[in-house]
Amino acid sequence: MLELHQFRHSSFCEKVRLILAAKGLEFRVIEVTPGLGQLELFRLSGQRQVPVLVDGAEVIADSSAIAQYLERQVPTPPLIPEDPAERARVLLLEDWADTALASGVRQALLQAASSDSVLRGALLPEATPAVLRSLVGALPTDLLASLGDTIGQTERRQLQANLEQLAVLLAPGRFLVGDRLSLADLAVAAQLSLLLFPASSGAPLAGRGVPGLADHPLLSSLFAWRDGLYLSLGRIAVSEPVSPITP
Repeated sequence: MLELHQFRHSSFCEKVRLILAAKGLEFRVIEVTPGLGQLELFRLSGQRQVPVLVDGAEVIADSSAIAQYLERQVPTPPLIPEDPAERARVLLLEDWADTALASGVRQALLQAASSDSVLRGALLPEATPAVLRSLVGALPTDLLASLGDTIGQTERRQLQANLEQLAVLLAPGRFLVGDRLSLADLAVAAQLSLLLFPASSGAPLAGRGVPGLADHPLLSSLFAWRDGLYLSLGRIAVSEPVSPITP
């Protein structure tokens, strides 16, 4: 069986989980322990970052490389179009989601976590030692909140503008490229999972989000689109009822 070495709340691991769900593939999760577990991961894959997918003798690191590998191994349903123009659009949008969008989401989430000790603790990998988890939760909220307010303001404004534009493009039931689900949709949805956590994130994260974005009225249709995508893949969404997207 496929093995996914991951941090549960990594958006890039979520991207791979969505790809595996879209392909209908069963897999076993290996939750990586920070520190020691990353050293073991390095011996396995040559790097310390997740996600890493193990398929028998094949070890594939990086979510984009994993997507390309799975597309070759399991071509149906296709997530990367054969048409050259559509393929280029999908790969460009995937790269944007993995870089610019991911950077903005990460900044927004860090700002939210700086003033929320519950969120800080919940975002740590499940295998984080209890002592480290306690230390992170005990960090002075007032100090962290003031620091969070001074960083990333330009990125926050750009992120909100990008999300508002996406909300215009992505009404429930629509896709980023063409008339079917693609890797671009999954890459974007994975990043959105850190702005409004789906039920699959588990307690206490499920339904929590980044204030000012998760509850922004102009973005409600975007999260409804994300929820529909999750529902279509058999994943548990946040909002009910929603209209599933047909892959």
